Amino acid sequence: LPLFSYTSILSKREANESRCVQNKFIGSNGISTTVKKTTFSKDSKNLIYIGRLDIQGVLMQREYGRIIWSMFLHGDINHIFNNMVILFFLGAMIEKEIGHNWLLLAYLLSGIGGNLVSLAVKIMNADMVGSIGASGAVFGLDGVLLALILFSGKQMPDVTPSRVILMIVLSIYNGFSGVNIDNAAHLGGLFTGFLIGIIICIKDRIKELF
Repeated sequence: LPLFSYTSILSKREANESRCVQNKFIGSNGISTTVKKTTFSKDSKNLIYIGRLDIQGVLMQREYGRIIWSMFLHGDINHIFNNMVILFFLGAMIEKEIGHNWLLLAYLLSGIGGNLVSLAVKIMNADMVGSIGASGAVFGLDGVLLALILFSGKQMPDVTPSRVILMIVLSIYNGFSGVNIDNAAHLGGLFTGFLIGIIICIKDRIKELF
C-alpha cells in the first residue's frame, strides 16, 4: 500500500528529471544484494561477516563500519525492490530540488542516523538480532521532502503536505503491522532526514537574503 501511494503520487514528477545520485544508490544496493545471495545464500548467518547491524558486531567486535555497510545489504529481492522503487521516484524529485551533493549527504546521514537509533534500541532491549537494509535512508528522504514542503516556500505540483504526511503514515503503519522490520531505523532515518531538510531550507533562505 505505501509503495502504491509513492508511485501514484510521485510518478508525474519523475519524468525528464536528473537521476544521477539515486541511480548510483540503486546500483550499489543491487550489487550488494546480488553478492549476498550468490556468495552467502547457503548460510544466512554469514551476513554478520559482511555488515549487518547488530550489538555483537558493532560493540563487541568494534566493527563500527557496520553502521554504514548495513544500508547496502538486503535480505531478498522483495526487500530491495520495495526500497529501490521508492528511491527511484522520490530520489529523482528531491535531487532536482536540492542537487546531487545534498541528496547524497541526506541519504547517507539518514541511513546512519536511522542505524544509530536502531542500535540504541537494540542495546536498551538487549536485542541481539541483526538488521540490514536501506529503509532508514529512504525514510530520511521522506523527512527531507516533508521539510521542503513545509518550510522551503517552493511550490511542487501534485505534492502537498497532506499527501506527503499520508505517505509517511502509511509507511510507518506498514512497518509496525509487519514482522521482522526495524521500525527504530525507519523513525530514526525519518527524523534525521527531516532535520537535514530544515537545514537545507535555512541555507536557501539565507542565500536569498544575501
